Amino acid sequence: MQLHKLQRAHSRKRKKTIGRGGKRGTTSGRGTKGQSARAGHRIRPEIRDTIKRLPKRRGYRFTSRRRPAQVVSLAKLRQHFAEGGVVSPETLMAKGLIRNALWPVKILAGEKGAAVKFTIKNCTMSTSVKAVLTSPSAGRAK
Repeated sequence: MQLHKLQRAHSRKRKKTIGRGGKRGTTSGRGTKGQSARAGHRIRPEIRDTIKRLPKRRGYRFTSRRRPAQVVSLAKLRQHFAEGGVVSPETLMAKGLIRNALWPVKILAGEKGAAVKFTIKNCTMSTSVKAVLTSPSAGRAK
């Protein structure tokens, strides 16, 4: 047996490729000219421009991303809820006083009247409503 007469038991699956040209000539699949055709190109992410602009967008044509609160008056609560009732976005939506239980809700006093007893959950309220609810003759507010 001599070295030049040795044979493989199994043939190679693929032909070995060597670096003598290939099917990607001239521009090598990068198109023509421009930043992306150059070596080491790196295009700045587009979202970065949006993020950098966000804090500055005020004044003319500025629209806030925060949803405004749905307003419910204390007088409406007196009409729709019994004394000592639980007021939450879900109960307000069930009574038809707000459109969506997932959006923020704020309770405003409107006209001042007698103290009322309500248990309020997951709603913001004005200071005048807090005064009416936390007065000695009223119940508790959460």
